[in-house]
Amino acid sequence: MTPHADSIADQVSKLNTDMAGQAPAEVLAAFEAEQAELNTAGVPATAATPGTQLPDVELISAEGTPVSLHTATNGSPAVIVFYRGGWCPYCNIALKTYQDQLLPELAERGVALLAVSPQKPDGSLTTQQKHELAFPVLSDPGNVLAGVLGILTAPNAEAREAQAKLGLDLTTENADGTHTLPMPTVAVTDADHILRWIDIHPDYTTRSEPAAILAALDTVKK
Repeated sequence: MTPHADSIADQVSKLNTDMAGQAPAEVLAAFEAEQAELNTAGVPATAATPGTQLPDVELISAEGTPVSLHTATNGSPAVIVFYRGGWCPYCNIALKTYQDQLLPELAERGVALLAVSPQKPDGSLTTQQKHELAFPVLSDPGNVLAGVLGILTAPNAEAREAQAKLGLDLTTENADGTHTLPMPTVAVTDADHILRWIDIHPDYTTRSEPAAILAALDTVKK
């Protein structure tokens, strides 16, 4: 990885500082309460564990073309990043960091990198183009793949109200017209599509750091 590159945590800290001076206090309070609630609930008891076989779920490319999960991984081990949507600033930080710090390392190892969200394909395309992402950004309508991993959640009423004050309506962003989201998660699968490592973040302001993902890959390949 690039020496002295900023961690996701450092970038998130700066974002939170900036937001504190820009967003309405009641909006920030609603989001902070939601994050505390999610932290208390923790990782769902139904979350998948290593050894789970991932089915060949049909996803949609950023260009609107159906593509199966197994086709997207192209017979390679894969790092699958579940993110909430291009409207989420924390997701954007993570995806750009993975582009800069993780993708080159994965390419050397012959490991595919995919990003998956429930947003409509045009949202995926915007995300890919805005951040110049050189890896597939796929739509998972109805959170089918995220559901297999048991990582689904949804903002509470107060958080939805705060989102609305910022002009965000998840029912118009998500392909299935619901508020359902995946918890930010990184899943590592082998060439046979078997889950080998999973890192789930109930608090959506945190993410898997590139170094942790690479360390997990090293363990998987031993």
